[in-house]
Amino acid sequence: MTTQKPVVVVTRKLPDMTETRMMELFDTRLNRDDVQLSQSEIVEACQRADVLVPTVTDRIDGSVIEQAGSQLKLIASFGTGVDHIDLAAARDKGIMVTNTPGVLTEDTADMTLALMLAVSRRVAEGERLIRAGDWKGWGPTTMLGHRMWGKRLGIVGMGRIGSAVARRARGFGLSIHYHNRRRVSEEVEKDLEATYWESLDQLLAHMDIISVNCPHTPGTFHLLSARRLNLMKETAIIVNTARGEVIDEAELTRMLTDNRIAGAGLDVFEHEPAINPKLVGLDNVVLLPHMGSATIEGRIDMGDKVIINIKTFADGHRPPDRVFEAML
Repeated sequence: MTTQKPVVVVTRKLPDMTETRMMELFDTRLNRDDVQLSQSEIVEACQRADVLVPTVTDRIDGSVIEQAGSQLKLIASFGTGVDHIDLAAARDKGIMVTNTPGVLTEDTADMTLALMLAVSRRVAEGERLIRAGDWKGWGPTTMLGHRMWGKRLGIVGMGRIGSAVARRARGFGLSIHYHNRRRVSEEVEKDLEATYWESLDQLLAHMDIISVNCPHTPGTFHLLSARRLNLMKETAIIVNTARGEVIDEAELTRMLTDNRIAGAGLDVFEHEPAINPKLVGLDNVVLLPHMGSATIEGRIDMGDKVIINIKTFADGHRPPDRVFEAML
């Protein structure tokens, strides 16, 4: 890196405040039209950038990294997940990768609870009924949903977001249970009043609500496989605000169609932005366009982290949100 301002290429439109600060600090090339770049355009960006700022929808695979110019030394991803980047290829080429952990925790946890409520109480169905002009008035047996208070919540992935979901869920009278790759500390369990289940199969079989809050990695692809999904109770619902690839979406769709589980709240999809048309036609599913972290405050906080990572790196220091150490 020279003493001149680093060339920073941003792949999508970011908050105005973030872009203004980037323009002040770096030689920044923005995507003001917010049109997603093609793979060839991402390669071209990697051939002229000192720093690439991609988002979770940009696929930075081994082929892209192989074609990157030797000047590219940092990929400062605008987002928490890094499954869209070939980390091994980046490391082999000497390219550092950073992300923006922690800033989206509370926003995603809020949306997780919103989906639990929406599915349990048939909120989306009721809203559609009103807009279609089909509501005939209150009735004692119309639009009956299910009470959340007193139900058992099973959290798959007790990291930052899973823990934040647990804190909120206690306020709704839910009994907290979880499965995690590693059991959390006794202090955390006590604070969250959470019960650990070593067996994911057993957790799925006994819960009323399942919340998916683990990252997408090779080890979690279809973690909720067809076999595991079929362990759930017919009265159970599932909510996913993590990554679509964690669930076998085709099997989940079949189960929802056949009423083998009661419902689902999905903010992410296995092949997004493509969505299984059968899901769209189901009343027992609430579908959102990957907006779990979509708050103004969260996006600004993400931008601040990206800027800090780039500035620290450009100044010759180690960025605070390096990914490699956490992945090894």
